[in-house]
Amino acid sequence: MEELEDLGTITIEKDGKEVECEVLFTFENEELQKQYIGYTDHSIGKDGRKNIYVSCYNKIIGTDKLEDITNQEELNMVKDVLNQIAESE
Repeated sequence: MEELEDLGTITIEKDGKEVECEVLFTFENEELQKQYIGYTDHSIGKDGRKNIYVSCYNKIIGTDKLEDITNQEELNMVKDVLNQIAESE
């Protein structure tokens, strides 16, 4: 996992508009051969907390396009990583 500093920003499309987001963390799952990125647009959710998004991408197939995580096993793995990040802070 990369350090939380020097990760920069990414631009995503949200509701038809380009939005700059701060990259919070990245990590790789070698078994799935996918990379994951956590980021925020600093919006606040209904629960009063900052919205954090996690997407995956696959450098091996030559695309940096962010994809939603829809597989339950993958979602569970990401939740475990997020819990590890929260515990280490």
